[in-house]
Amino acid sequence: MALKVGFIPEHFATPLCFAKTVGFFEDQGVEAELIPYPSGSGHLIQSLNAGELDIAIGLTEAFVRGIADTEPGQKPQYQIAGTYVKSPLEWCVSTGANRDDLQDLKALDGRRIGVSRIGSGSHVMSYVMALQLDFTKPFADFPVLDNFDNLRAAVNSGDADAFMWEYYTSKKYLDSGEIKMLGHVESPWPSWVVVKRVDLDLGVFGRFVFAINSGIDYFNKNPDEAVRFITENFGYSEEDAASWFKTVKFHDNCGDINDLHGVVTGTLHILGTAGVLQNKDEVVIEENLRVGTLTG
Repeated sequence: MALKVGFIPEHFATPLCFAKTVGFFEDQGVEAELIPYPSGSGHLIQSLNAGELDIAIGLTEAFVRGIADTEPGQKPQYQIAGTYVKSPLEWCVSTGANRDDLQDLKALDGRRIGVSRIGSGSHVMSYVMALQLDFTKPFADFPVLDNFDNLRAAVNSGDADAFMWEYYTSKKYLDSGEIKMLGHVESPWPSWVVVKRVDLDLGVFGRFVFAINSGIDYFNKNPDEAVRFITENFGYSEEDAASWFKTVKFHDNCGDINDLHGVVTGTLHILGTAGVLQNKDEVVIEENLRVGTLTG
């Protein structure tokens, strides 16, 4: 069966790409079309709800928020079916290179935070930052800028004061002096999940999971090849790719949710406290969250 799989074209996608290039999908009889979404998890959610994707891999906080904000009386079109990355994500908070008026995270209280899309990780995590730092004012605005290139341009033009993006993706632009780092914020939950459309056959999904698990195992056992793949395909330096490799921890079974409490209760508590959820009913969320543990 052919599956349309949405992913964010960054270093975290390497095991997924290995599942394709090494032949693990083929071994499972799965034809996986990998579709890049540089705009991030918010765009993945839109495509899942529109029926344009079968499976997606993206940020935990964005997908939980997407389920929580489903309109009353309606059902989400996707389910969080497993954990992809169980380590937290380090978000870099960046501003324009010449923004001398902004020197640290506290200076962003009440400012304009650029986001890729409303509901994306870059949007949700700004509230987590505000909560952690006890900001006293709401943010002035969230300019929606679609992608990383536009976000960098916006903080230099003054269309936004700052934005949040994964640290290693940001690093080469920090090193070049294009943008300036104000600080960083770590996600307080396992960072990446696998989601599927609600009506996708579980047998097919199980074969997909088996292939991804094999891709993760291959990634872990072949660090030199993983670093080379990242530098050749995602534009990272060898040094940055090697440093990131030492920090990331992929889940060994992507058909299982690692730390269900952290994903459901912890995520909902923080996002609810930050004021970005309409529906905070944990029972409703959990019913729509997972499809059951798959082994592979």
